[in-house]
Amino acid sequence: MTDTPTRQRVYLTETMTEAEAGVLRTWIAGKSTAAGVPVATVAITDRNLTDLAKRTDDPLLSPLRVVWIPDSGRRRNPAVRLREALAPRDPLHPGRGAQRRTLRTDPARVRVIEGEPAPLSDLERRLTESGGGSLPEYIRRQAALALERAELGLLGSQYKVSRFVVDEITDTRRFYTGTLDLAEQLGLTVAEVDKRARADLDEMVATQSRQAIAVWDRLGRYFSRAYRIDVDTSRFEELRALNKEHSLVFLPSHRSYLDPLVLRPALLANGLPLNHVMGGLNVGFWPIGPISKRSGTVFIRRKFGTDEVYKWSLREYMRYLLTKRFNLEWYIEGGRGRTGKLRPPRFGLLTYLTKAFRVSGASDVYLVPVALSYDQLYEVGAMAAEAHGAEKKPEGLRWMVGYVRAQGTRNGVAHVTIGRPLSLAEALRQEPDQRLAIQKAAFEVCHRINEVTPVTASSLVMLAFLGIEDRALTVPELGFILGPMVDYITARGLPTAGDVDLNDPRVIRKALLTHVDSGVLRRFDKGDERVYYLGKDQHLVAAFYRNNTIHFLVARAIAELVLQAAVDEHFDDPIADGWAEAKRIRDLLKFEFFFSDRDTFEREMRTELGLIDPEWESFMTDPGRTETMLASVRPYLAHRVLLPFLEAYQVVADQLVLAPPSKAFDEKAFITHCLDVAQQRRLRQQIASSESVSGELFATALNLARNRDLVEAVDDGVKARREAFAEELRVLVARLRHIRALAHARLDLLTEPTPGDLRATRSEEPGQ
Repeated sequence: MTDTPTRQRVYLTETMTEAEAGVLRTWIAGKSTAAGVPVATVAITDRNLTDLAKRTDDPLLSPLRVVWIPDSGRRRNPAVRLREALAPRDPLHPGRGAQRRTLRTDPARVRVIEGEPAPLSDLERRLTESGGGSLPEYIRRQAALALERAELGLLGSQYKVSRFVVDEITDTRRFYTGTLDLAEQLGLTVAEVDKRARADLDEMVATQSRQAIAVWDRLGRYFSRAYRIDVDTSRFEELRALNKEHSLVFLPSHRSYLDPLVLRPALLANGLPLNHVMGGLNVGFWPIGPISKRSGTVFIRRKFGTDEVYKWSLREYMRYLLTKRFNLEWYIEGGRGRTGKLRPPRFGLLTYLTKAFRVSGASDVYLVPVALSYDQLYEVGAMAAEAHGAEKKPEGLRWMVGYVRAQGTRNGVAHVTIGRPLSLAEALRQEPDQRLAIQKAAFEVCHRINEVTPVTASSLVMLAFLGIEDRALTVPELGFILGPMVDYITARGLPTAGDVDLNDPRVIRKALLTHVDSGVLRRFDKGDERVYYLGKDQHLVAAFYRNNTIHFLVARAIAELVLQAAVDEHFDDPIADGWAEAKRIRDLLKFEFFFSDRDTFEREMRTELGLIDPEWESFMTDPGRTETMLASVRPYLAHRVLLPFLEAYQVVADQLVLAPPSKAFDEKAFITHCLDVAQQRRLRQQIASSESVSGELFATALNLARNRDLVEAVDDGVKARREAFAEELRVLVARLRHIRALAHARLDLLTEPTPGDLRATRSEEPGQ
């Protein structure tokens, strides 16, 4: 906007240091000389702003600020760089001493920035349109926002900051109308609703500050120092283009407390701004809570039940974030996946986002699936203990100190992969029922996360050990088991991270060393050759790493089970009966894995059968050829993928048969009893692996049983339905054990290496 002869320009200045005041005086003097007339300056104080608001000559208001461009530090002493890096200061506003040194040594680093000017009358109009309020306070807030926007060019997109969020939400006609409606609906006074809503917003709003952002970035690098971050950058150009017009909502898989610290630098390094991370108040403890809140974390209550004021406040905050095109982030599983694979999605925050989007005026919002995976994780041991029934330790300062200290051990690589963005507007148009549309969108996001979760050598090695019960393996035996996986991965075109050429013994040895160092695997060096085996009580830990990529193998495992069923039952119509069997197994596992729609699932099954034998359709009517086809499978995957889950389900089904029908079902006591029964069966080798002794798996089995009306039901038919459920699982488990026996028999036929080969193998392995 240009000046007119009748409008005076008034510069608004903030509180400054002596050095900054001198810089500003010189700058303003230059402006006065260039204009030929003196310009007015007004310090931003309560009295000055009150007087300014009363003026009738409609001055043009221009906010000013002195900033100090950070030194790259390339020429300075490393000790000085380290000290300044750790100083908890705004990067554009150093301390007084640093300012004086900069003026002496590098005055070009000092800048005066000017926010977008606005006539006083325009500010009055905008305030009235937003619902009214204090004009002096509005001038103060708009001046600060204009300067923050001007600073973006100096700092980059990381600092997309607004310090007055609560005021911008509450100083509107919309907020006032909303409090009136809620007061009438809840039978409360308007003042009470207003007070509670403001308190809720104060609690949740991420009031970002550059000092906190700088500190959090440094803490994040320290906390996650155990990992090298590997980022697949193939989709970032698409994300940057979308972000020019729309908010992005990042929905990562949740594996670790470190997830936000791993994702954050990956996004910033690829030109995306800081996310508003929706986090639980359980990790808002001092000192991490206050720092992370001021650097982008939105702390929300884990449960807010019937608190309608809180719900409305959260929706209004999310609406505000969308209108300002801020990016959001939360973890669609709700909590960390205890088993290494995706949990079912939680719909709560996505529901609030949808409601906020519908009233925001935004044309679209894009949901961005993100796959996060780690070679090793410190907390997996604790999660495995919880699955065995141990109590979860509450987060707190002492817990945090121990957690951070544990990250001093190098744990390899953290992988970050972006999936295909999903248009929320399009997802809502596809389904008129909003509730169903939200659920479908959530499951689609999870499907897209699984799509890009990479296969790693670390996860495949665990796949081998978990399918072999308690047997130790040599490197050649691992190569024999997993070598065919290379061809399978290539044929499927599965995403990979790192080297997964399991035909190369060096790749296997590197993966083995990773797990030996973490204690998941043990090594026995005596005897003729070195062997590796799972450490004591490490089955669930090993399963966590295997399960990172197990979703790619489920369709293949079901295909093997269908072949075994065709052999056992001599199907009358092998094609039709085979599809029915596959879909029955799919339905049995629907609470455990994310499946494609039924038509896509059928195409996936055809692909898997084609990989086993390209001519499978021509001889499915011949039981002998079907048995030959089953015998030719390389590699066998069904027992490695599905046996632990279905053995756990069988424990639950058997105990439901014994439990008296009752509406009063004590789930906690039931799962505790299942843990005891499963452990007993494991000791008697009636269960193949300790992985099946898992409260997580028992809870999922109960979800399936409830879906089939087998838990709280008391009707006359419940006993028969429970028995049928248990029999269904017994049959499937028996088939999986038969496939396991085929795999073991094939391994037993592996030619033993010569003593010379053994010595060569040992000399090349880690630890020599």
